[in-house]
Amino acid sequence: METKVLVVGASGQIGTELVSALRKKYGKENVVAGDIKNPKSDSSLLNGHFELLDVLDKEGLLRVVEKYGITDVYLLAALLSATAEKNPSFGWELNMTGLFNVLDLAKENKVKKVFWPSSIAVFGATTPRNDTPQRTIMEPTTVYGISKLAGERWCEYYHKNYGVDVRSVRYPGIISYGALPGGGTTDYAVDIFYKAKAHEKFVCFLDKDMELPMMFMEDAIDATLKLMDANSSDITIRSSYNIAALSFTPHQLFESIRQIVKYFEIEYKPDYRQAIASTWPASINDEVARKDWGWRPKFDLEKMTRVMLENINPDLAG
Repeated sequence: METKVLVVGASGQIGTELVSALRKKYGKENVVAGDIKNPKSDSSLLNGHFELLDVLDKEGLLRVVEKYGITDVYLLAALLSATAEKNPSFGWELNMTGLFNVLDLAKENKVKKVFWPSSIAVFGATTPRNDTPQRTIMEPTTVYGISKLAGERWCEYYHKNYGVDVRSVRYPGIISYGALPGGGTTDYAVDIFYKAKAHEKFVCFLDKDMELPMMFMEDAIDATLKLMDANSSDITIRSSYNIAALSFTPHQLFESIRQIVKYFEIEYKPDYRQAIASTWPASINDEVARKDWGWRPKFDLEKMTRVMLENINPDLAG
């Protein structure tokens, strides 16, 4: 059967890049981008099928699935960590009901395969911070983290009880020049490049020594596609896989940028997002993903910094 893909939440930071990668892989006629709002007229999402789509509208989802004969759904629609803290009830509703709507389509054999991203937000202050293992204590204290942990358990449940082929990775902070960030606590690591390229001082909302796991977008997309290409029999984790690439502090990132942008300045003014970040790991153990489906990152801090500064457009944030 030919693969027909629907990406829900396609206008987000990851979605924009993922749609492009999937269209390159499967052909633009076989990949549908869906989002609750229309993209800008110059958006790459319009280089193929686009549908206005609310993940909370189960019937609307079904109509799009049937219209295009969708086989694989990538569910990216979510309210991220810092944004969800400002609207907890909607954060829970969007993140959980959206997942149920897609899992139910797979349960009813309307689609064959589901990708749903989890996050390092599932961990908490009681989780080992360094080399955080695949299976460990998970006591998240944010709406986003709680919803992602619940989602992991439901993914495993739907696989075990209904045979749903659902696959997931726990994304760390994602760094990209292709789209603006969407309200995550790790988004300082994207914003800082816009300020550096515009030769403006950057005010960081995290402590200078707040080490967090990060990943360049190209590696994140590669991990997603590799997992979805893996043989079902090789997948031993149906909750969500740890994946890792980089771990650094705001000050280490600043110093890496300043190797290229010589007169760049930074100021540290931690806000409520520092309390969120302090409950997350500093580094991740991803040996299970490496063993099961051959995960390997390609970007280190120096390479990522160079590529970001070469490609980021400061006018995008203007």
